[in-house]
Amino acid sequence: MTRADAFSVDGQHVVVVGAARSGIAAAELLVSRGARVTLSDTRDTFDGADRLRAKGVDLDLGGHSDAVFADADLVVLSPGVAPTLPALVALRRRGVPVIGELELAWRWLRGRVIAITGTKGKSTTTTLTGRMLQAAGLPAVVGGNIGTALSAQVDASTPETLHVVEVSSFQLETADTFHPWIAVLMNFSADHLDRHGTLDEYGAAKARIFARQTADDWAVVNADDVGALSLAREARAKRFDFSRTGAAGASLVVDGDAIVRRGDGTPERLFPLSSIRLLGPHLIDDVLAAAAVGSLVGVPAGVMQQAIEDFHGLEHALEMVQVIGDVRFVNDSKATNVEAARRALESFDSGVVAIVGGRFKGGDFRDLLAAQSRLAAVVALGEARGLVRQAFEGHLPVHEAGSMAEAVRAAFAAAPPGGVVVLAPACASFDMFVDYAERGRAFKDEVRRLGKEWETTREQ
Repeated sequence: MTRADAFSVDGQHVVVVGAARSGIAAAELLVSRGARVTLSDTRDTFDGADRLRAKGVDLDLGGHSDAVFADADLVVLSPGVAPTLPALVALRRRGVPVIGELELAWRWLRGRVIAITGTKGKSTTTTLTGRMLQAAGLPAVVGGNIGTALSAQVDASTPETLHVVEVSSFQLETADTFHPWIAVLMNFSADHLDRHGTLDEYGAAKARIFARQTADDWAVVNADDVGALSLAREARAKRFDFSRTGAAGASLVVDGDAIVRRGDGTPERLFPLSSIRLLGPHLIDDVLAAAAVGSLVGVPAGVMQQAIEDFHGLEHALEMVQVIGDVRFVNDSKATNVEAARRALESFDSGVVAIVGGRFKGGDFRDLLAAQSRLAAVVALGEARGLVRQAFEGHLPVHEAGSMAEAVRAAFAAAPPGGVVVLAPACASFDMFVDYAERGRAFKDEVRRLGKEWETTREQ
């Protein structure tokens, strides 16, 4: 009997908490497997509610009522729902299992999982890895924390399927039996402390990616990142680390002008660095991680190189938007923590005006002063703008903005000739926007408006 055959919810009452993308996918999967499903959400309605009702899912909207949990046999959480909610703690005390959507999907998957996590770089690495494997003709599907929820991939999963999955700390903290064949840890630094409470708790969640691995599996770790190495110390899987600096013991490294695989014999040159079309030297780490997975799976070097040459990055990740006058505008709305924002700012030599702020998640904005020599000014935006001003005042000119329109215009006014305006928030977006993507689109819309105004002014 396989893992997928052993787990059953037939006839059970399962409560899914959170009606985001993964919660909806979990509810649909559960009802198709014979469960009596209730989906609970704090909102009064959501997209897809009528479709779920038609499939037989009961909806508990406007809050999580105690009555819904009274006879629950299993509770499944969307990643955005904290497992420390009092109602969930009480359920565990009663012996009711509380798991996450990632864990639920894993129990029914028939294919192998390549799981990718880290404080930054997850989405780019996951996407590029999937493209490499697909270009090699392998049956790879991409999803998890980006794109398609893992629960939506279950029915099509076969023993040959390779599930390339971005996994967040929120998903990992509610994982129990989740067991990836290849686990990738990109890096580790302070983030999501508003949810996890402490850096140690955040690290413990990330380290769960290795918890169920055995000596038959692979752990791929950034050998240049002290935090990542520390979290992977207890991993039982075989190691295939990567390093931009050529660290001793790393299997995939930058050597001169190329990416090279080290082995017992002569190092194998895989492809030149010139194949990489991405802004920012730190994004080489993402390419290295994807190539490490491709190398383990058996993707030919030429296929890897073509996939990399065809890949120009993700929307909202160091995305070039427009040049107005001689000032470039770059959208890095996905830089939702301080370390990611610092890496974004250090991708440019000088004349940088940074738009920073949003809903604070923890960390220290003063860490961004590591890029001070590159910065011309800072525009503080959102709930955290007071903290941003406090961190930069006395070091750089700081301008406050009450909207994205004000921020873009203030940044343009502060930019020196030949400068670059970078949206690098170092914060969550929820104070002003639905998510980082809406924030990034708002930035791009305002840049385009500014560009039209600039052209009109020049023509007058």
